[in-house]
Amino acid sequence: MASTIFRVPILSRLLAAIATLVLALLGWRVVGTLPQQSKYVLVAAPHTSNWDFPLMLLAVLKIGMDVHWLGKSTLFRAPFGGLMRWLGGIPVDRSKSNNLVAQLVDLYRERDELVLLIPPEGTRTQVERWKSGFYYVATGAGVPILLGFLDASRKELGFGPMFNTTGDYATDLIEIQKFYSDKRGIRR
Repeated sequence: MASTIFRVPILSRLLAAIATLVLALLGWRVVGTLPQQSKYVLVAAPHTSNWDFPLMLLAVLKIGMDVHWLGKSTLFRAPFGGLMRWLGGIPVDRSKSNNLVAQLVDLYRERDELVLLIPPEGTRTQVERWKSGFYYVATGAGVPILLGFLDASRKELGFGPMFNTTGDYATDLIEIQKFYSDKRGIRR
């Protein structure tokens, strides 16, 4: 995987300062602390708007987290493909079944450090049921899940507790979703 924006020291410090300023001007604040682990899945919820990604990117830039994210392959076409990869993007071709979970588990096994940001809803609209991929990536790779959030009601972006999966998806999902019960997306 190519180097990302987060690995360029001078640029990452400059972007952290800019992100801090922009978040302050918009009235958003970043709360919580980052874990010491070098590999984990970062869940970001609720994901209800196109503004969620830029806001979370600002939070990530502010704290200097080297994070990767999945995006539909059309985002990685010229002329912005290189930029999207440099911002940590990993293209996903949604038009075919490609066992993405197994590919991402392998990616965790290949790397000493990897933080992968995955919105569990799988879309920007409110859903009844979360997609399970984030869970099976974490379980398969043997890494914890960091509960990241956006809460429009408090204008907070942040990081909650780490969650270690047990292998019982239904039970674990109930516990994970309890954390998000008081968080509101930009769009309801």
